[in-house]
Amino acid sequence: MNLQSRRREDPEINLISLIDVLLVLLIFFMVSMTVNQEGRVRVQLPQSTDTPLPNPPHDPLVITVTADGSYRVNELTLINSSPETLRAALLKEAGSERGPVTIRADGRATHQSVVTAMDVAGKLGFVQLNIATVHDEAAH
Repeated sequence: MNLQSRRREDPEINLISLIDVLLVLLIFFMVSMTVNQEGRVRVQLPQSTDTPLPNPPHDPLVITVTADGSYRVNELTLINSSPETLRAALLKEAGSERGPVTIRADGRATHQSVVTAMDVAGKLGFVQLNIATVHDEAAH
């Protein structure tokens, strides 16, 4: 019996099926990672309409925040931009009436300036705060 006449074959690993399995796993992990949004903060944005609100019986109090962070109350410039000065001006202009307040802020004003104006008005008892915006026709 001659055993050496048999030819010995080298073992092979079929790589094509392994590549297919790896690609399926890669696609699965890519899809599952993009769907997972647990770490993101969910923010519900307010909605607006183009219909104007009916005019209130009295004129609203207007706080203007300029680009440099200074305040104006009903178009009267304040001597400084401290919250105490803004509080005094609001008390003087509004008196005992706590009607609506409109905040007109320059687009370049800091967020802190706007929040300070909202905070001062809220502490004085103004419950209806409006933010003035412009309607951009080119966006539609």
